[in-house]
Amino acid sequence: MNLFSDIRTLVLDAVGALVRDGALPEGLGTDAITVEPPRDPGHGDMATNAAMVLARGAGRAPRDIAAALAERLRADPRIASAEPAGPGFLNLRLAPAVWQGVLRAVLEDPSGYGRSDLGQGRRVNVEFVSANPTGPCSVGHARGAVFGDALASLLAFAGWDVTREYYINDGGAQVDVLARSAYERYREAHGLSPEIAEGLYPGDYLVPVGQALKDRYGDSLLDRPESEWLAPVRDLAIEMMMAMIREDLAALGVRMDVYSSERALYGTGRIEQAIERLRALGLIYEGVLEPPKGKLPEDWEPREQTLFRSTAHGDDVDRPVRKSDGSWTYFAPDIAYHYDKTQRGFDLLIDVFGADHGGYVKRIKAVVAALTGGRVPIEIRLMQLVKLMEAGEPVKMSKRRGTFVTLRDVVEEVGPDVARFTMLTRKNDAPLDFDFVKVREQSRDNPVFYVQYAHARARSVLRKAAETGIDTAPSSLAGADLSHLGHEAEIGIIRRLAEWPRLVEIAARGLEPHRIAFYLYDLASDFHSLWNRGNDDPALRFLQEGAADTTRAKIALVQAVAVVISSGLGILGVTPAEEMR
Repeated sequence: MNLFSDIRTLVLDAVGALVRDGALPEGLGTDAITVEPPRDPGHGDMATNAAMVLARGAGRAPRDIAAALAERLRADPRIASAEPAGPGFLNLRLAPAVWQGVLRAVLEDPSGYGRSDLGQGRRVNVEFVSANPTGPCSVGHARGAVFGDALASLLAFAGWDVTREYYINDGGAQVDVLARSAYERYREAHGLSPEIAEGLYPGDYLVPVGQALKDRYGDSLLDRPESEWLAPVRDLAIEMMMAMIREDLAALGVRMDVYSSERALYGTGRIEQAIERLRALGLIYEGVLEPPKGKLPEDWEPREQTLFRSTAHGDDVDRPVRKSDGSWTYFAPDIAYHYDKTQRGFDLLIDVFGADHGGYVKRIKAVVAALTGGRVPIEIRLMQLVKLMEAGEPVKMSKRRGTFVTLRDVVEEVGPDVARFTMLTRKNDAPLDFDFVKVREQSRDNPVFYVQYAHARARSVLRKAAETGIDTAPSSLAGADLSHLGHEAEIGIIRRLAEWPRLVEIAARGLEPHRIAFYLYDLASDFHSLWNRGNDDPALRFLQEGAADTTRAKIALVQAVAVVISSGLGILGVTPAEEMR
């Protein structure tokens, strides 16, 4: 059940009736008609912009159309009142039976309420994290991991067939640096002093790699030239780093469906195939790029390169795919990788990049548009930085010294649930302050605690109700006489529950899982408010002595709140709290 969608359909039916009666002309566009909660709840339960959308095409004043629509809508038993307002809005109040129906819908299908067929089973690939396999995941990777995983869950909830994918950047120079760094730890395992030169990775996380190299190769790699030991050291180091990264992600509750390797693209003809596809489209040519912005002409050495005409698909400049020495640029395997994804039958591609990859967005969009003729859209989301704090003071990090704060550090410090929810309390393109002290606070100012406390409170009420002999199963409570719920605070919670299916679709369309966290905070606030009002007004307490029917209705409301909070937390990958300790 999606009440807002149902009422929008009712509005469209009323428009259609006015067209049939000749009150409105045929052919009017209705796609922009919305039904939303009014900004001021005092104006009603819902508001529609239908009259203002139709006015220009109909050649009539918006308020006249609103009045005609209001007359039509009042005839429906679901509409208690319909009143034109302002320049042509139409404010609607719904009959009590409608709110009772919302509550029953939640309880009759707890796992299905809010789910949508928006995706219609279409296939979407969500690629996220994709950290270089040169060390453990950082706190920055943690934010991308949480966002990507929650986004994937949100899209699945909204009817998409989702694949989570990790692209292993194991084909560039950074993995050779990893191998050289690991080799020094291998020497260390043999009692030699490691020579951690400038540019190598100094972290102690490579010590076990050095020991594993010793266990596998003994001293056979000592005193050998780099050309002989680089490949085997690199292979084992990448293998162990990826095992570490998988464990890091698992600690955060993230599991990928697919791991794709950049190295697997080299020497297989797959890069050449993708480039030839672009060449066949007339988008590959030999040329010389203009000097980059900020470079003085005398600092620029023009050279002929193989270029992709990405400006034909919205990029600012054309992009090199092969260097003047004949080797591939870093962009070439990215082209091949995205070509591979387009060939796997996805209807939508989503890439989650770090903030430092903003310059990649236009070129990646250009190449996907070129390779698919615009058939497969790609959305790219950039993750802004996370600033770690301790009681308002920055936590200092230094990747160069190998003392940076890792994803695992954060999870071990606050737990995966707190880490995940906190990472989703800001939109992905906004910086995030993660204060270890604040995320543990038991107060309204801590959204993690506030939402979990609401669920724990609801579960506590349900346990007490069960002790009195009430069957608290949702299917049983769906049969309660819900007309006993009439107080504005109770109806207010049902209104919030009614917004859940609409909110899911809005969040899915916008690729904005943070909206789920915001909604849960608002629902928790409504529930805590009702709880607190019950301290002063006995009639609002959930257990009403000597009034079995009223109690069942109130417990039905509590169960519905627990259902939706649990459902929302499930999308975020957070385990609902049964009790607060």
